[in-house]
Amino acid sequence: MPRQSAAVYRRRRLAVLLILVLVLAAIGGGVWLAIAQPWADAAPADPSSGRTATPDAGEPSPSTAESADPSPDPSPDPSESPAIVACTAADVTVTAVTDADAYAAGELPKLSIALKNTSAQDCTMNVGSSTQKFTITSGSDVWWNSTDCQSDPSDMIVTLEAGASVTSSTPVVWDRTRSSKETCAEKNRPRAPGGGASYHVVVSIGGFESAQPKQFLLR
Repeated sequence: MPRQSAAVYRRRRLAVLLILVLVLAAIGGGVWLAIAQPWADAAPADPSSGRTATPDAGEPSPSTAESADPSPDPSPDPSESPAIVACTAADVTVTAVTDADAYAAGELPKLSIALKNTSAQDCTMNVGSSTQKFTITSGSDVWWNSTDCQSDPSDMIVTLEAGASVTSSTPVVWDRTRSSKETCAEKNRPRAPGGGASYHVVVSIGGFESAQPKQFLLR
């Protein structure tokens, strides 16, 4: 056979080298894709948003957050103070209070309530207007009840500390008239006589009533 020229041999060697380079490139590319796989850890697409969600780098890994079982609550410490209980009649002394012992003509009595926790433990009670009642009498005649025309009563739960004494901050004013549920809107209700007439007020709050009435005079 006739000998081929040197140029033909060079072209054949270049072709072989090119094929070898392409084969190596293909193999190397496959290895990179097998190792990297940049989509392997991506979150699935969110159909509602129309975009692909990616993991939040700020969230802890499942091994430290989601897979950890919550620790059970510790057992109560026997040394902890017990819960404060509701006051009883044996715990609280209720006293009716007036801002004066006698009132001149035209002066309106201002009535308040004093409470004292006589026990050695704190206790709670409802001191809201929904539990308060002032009753004024003269002899056997009931002149006025604060609940006859009361509007928008409310509750207020407070803690009375052991041995503490408290007095209502806003007094209830008696307009010196006779009350009834039927005459709340009337402007000319019967007025209580003065001239030194004696009246008594008793109070109750939170279900507890004052032990003694408080006397006052209308001049």
